[in-house]
Amino acid sequence: MVSSPRLHVVPVIGLLFAVLLQLSYGQSTASSPAPAPSNDGSAIDQAIAYTLLLVALAITWLVH
Repeated sequence: MVSSPRLHVVPVIGLLFAVLLQLSYGQSTASSPAPAPSNDGSAIDQAIAYTLLLVALAITWLVH
């Protein structure tokens, strides 16, 4: 009697789902809430830098 490879895949998939289900219970959100977000301007500076980088890349691509 030859076993089908599909019969070996089903338990493996079930085990993966069981592991993922256990990982979802990993940390409680009530024990340590996240601190309030603070804006010190670094996010704005980073956005400006990325915008300038993309503009420079576009100009380089157009000139080339």
